[in-house]
Amino acid sequence: MVRQARCSHILVDTQQEAYDLYNQIMSGANFAQLAAQRSKCPSGRQGGDLGWFGRGQMVKPFEDAAFSYNPGDVTIVQTQFGWHVIYITGQR
Repeated sequence: MVRQARCSHILVDTQQEAYDLYNQIMSGANFAQLAAQRSKCPSGRQGGDLGWFGRGQMVKPFEDAAFSYNPGDVTIVQTQFGWHVIYITGQR
């Protein structure tokens, strides 16, 4: 059972922005560079790295994605903060 996840994310205002970023990443763009350039979240300045976290530490849609996908996967979720492009970088 996965007890912790590690993710990087890019937070944007619109679904269209999130899908545009997702498509760039899937085409080979550097996630950390895009996070530093486009994320409206302060963690974006560090490449979007959120570090390790356990269940109950993130908002539910974000947590569900972090614990449902596999390391290396990229997905998009909407929360009350906006649209997140999430890169799952680890699980343990």
